[in-house]
Amino acid sequence: MATTNPLQFVQEVRAQVSKVVWPTRREVLVTSVMVFIMAMLTAVFFFFVDWLIRLGLQGILGMF
Repeated sequence: MATTNPLQFVQEVRAQVSKVVWPTRREVLVTSVMVFIMAMLTAVFFFFVDWLIRLGLQGILGMF
């Protein structure tokens, strides 16, 4: 394994960080809202799936 000079390492890190394309405030806001909406839709979906399974099991177990 090759050893790297700490100064060279810091210079390389700074060079890589300068290549990063940072999102705009609007992009972050839109993405965050979309994640929140998708999480809520997923929660509602699983709520109804759970509710249907519970109704089915209660119906089946109620026969016995």
